[in-house]
Amino acid sequence: MSISVYYKSKHITGSPYYYEGPIQPDQCDCPEQDINVWLEQYGCPESFSKINQDLKPFNNVDMEVKVPKIVEKYHKPDTTSFCHYVIKNNKIYRDCYGKHVGFNMFSDNILLSLSRKVRLPDMELVINLGDWPLIRKNTELLPVFSWCGSDDTMDIVMPTYDLTESTLENMGRVTLDILSVQGNIEKPWEAREPLAFWRGRDSRAERLKLVDIARANPDLFNVSLTNFFFFLDKQEQYGPKSPHISFFKFFDYKYQINIDGTVASYRLPYLLAGGGTVLKQASPYYEHFYSQLVPWEHFVPVSRDLSDLAQRVRWARAHDDEAVEIARNGRKFVNEHLLPQHIFCYHAVLFQEWSKRITNKVNVRKGMTEVPQPTFDCHCEPKEKKKREDL
Repeated sequence: MSISVYYKSKHITGSPYYYEGPIQPDQCDCPEQDINVWLEQYGCPESFSKINQDLKPFNNVDMEVKVPKIVEKYHKPDTTSFCHYVIKNNKIYRDCYGKHVGFNMFSDNILLSLSRKVRLPDMELVINLGDWPLIRKNTELLPVFSWCGSDDTMDIVMPTYDLTESTLENMGRVTLDILSVQGNIEKPWEAREPLAFWRGRDSRAERLKLVDIARANPDLFNVSLTNFFFFLDKQEQYGPKSPHISFFKFFDYKYQINIDGTVASYRLPYLLAGGGTVLKQASPYYEHFYSQLVPWEHFVPVSRDLSDLAQRVRWARAHDDEAVEIARNGRKFVNEHLLPQHIFCYHAVLFQEWSKRITNKVNVRKGMTEVPQPTFDCHCEPKEKKKREDL
C-alpha cells in the first residue's frame, strides 16, 4: 500500500509512504505471536512510569488467593460491579459480579481487540466496572484494575473506557475522539471569544459553585448546567438548564474549564485536543496520564474550591501569548501521548507487565463465560512480499 499526502499539490516530506502487506482490517483475528516483536513494530515504549508505579506493590501474586478475597470484600451487587477475566491461549473468559455489569463491553472490547493483534500472555485480572476506584489505602492490598485512580486508593489504573472506546471505534461509530476534535474546530484562536466556557450536569457541588461564580462575573464566563440529577432541589436556583450543544462548539471560546464530575472528568483529553487553554481544577482523582501533565505548561491550575478561578481567567485574558502557548502545549501533549497507538501501547505494556507478577498457573475457572471474537472472513497467512520498487 502507498499513501500520498499533499500540501498545495506537492508531496509533504516523506510522501508517498509505502507499507508492505498484509494490512488487515481490525476485525481480523491474526495475532503476532511474539508480543515483544509486536510492541517494537507498533512503536511502543518499553515501559511507562505510571505502570511501574501502580504495579510496584504487586510481586508474586497468587490470583487463586486474591480473587476470592476481592469477591468477598467488594461483591456488593447494588453498588459495585466488576469482572474477573482469564486470558488463556489468547482467548478471553470472564465471570462478572454485581447488578450493573453492562460496562463489561468496554473491557471485553479492548481485550478482544488486542488479542486479535498480538498473542497476549496467559493471565487473570479483575476489572472494576464503576467510576470510583475501590482499593483504599491502609486496607489489604488487592489487585483491581480501574479506569480512574485517586490519591487515597491503590487501584491499577487503565485508560478510561471513554478514551479506549474512542480508540477502538476511531473510524467507526464514535463522533468524539482526539482527532475529530482537532478536525472539527471552526475558529482559529484569534476569532474565539475570550470567555471561560463550560457545560455539564450537576454531578458535584463545585459545579453549582461554578454557576455562582459565572453569574457574579458574566464578563468572564459562559457557564450553564445541562441536566439536573444529583441536586434536584436546587433546580430552581441554578436553572434553567441549557440545551446540549456540540462539543466542537465549545472551542468557539478560548478558555475551557475542566471540573470533576462524580470522579475525574473524562473529557480532559478532548479539551486539551481542542486547542483551548484548559483551566483544570485541582483534584484527588486522576486518569492514567495525569502525572505527565505539567501545570502552567499544559494547563492553568485552579484550586479545588474554585476560589481563584475568576483570577485565572483574568490572567489568561491579560497574557494572551502565554495562554495560547499553554493551549498549543496541551494539544501537542495529546498528539504525543493519547492517540490510538498510545492507548493500545499502554494496555499492552500494562498487561504484559502484570502477567509477569502472577505466580499461580492460569486456568479457566468453572462457570466462566468465553467472550467470542466477532465472525469475520480473514486470510491471515502473509502473502509473498513485493519489492518496494514493485509497489
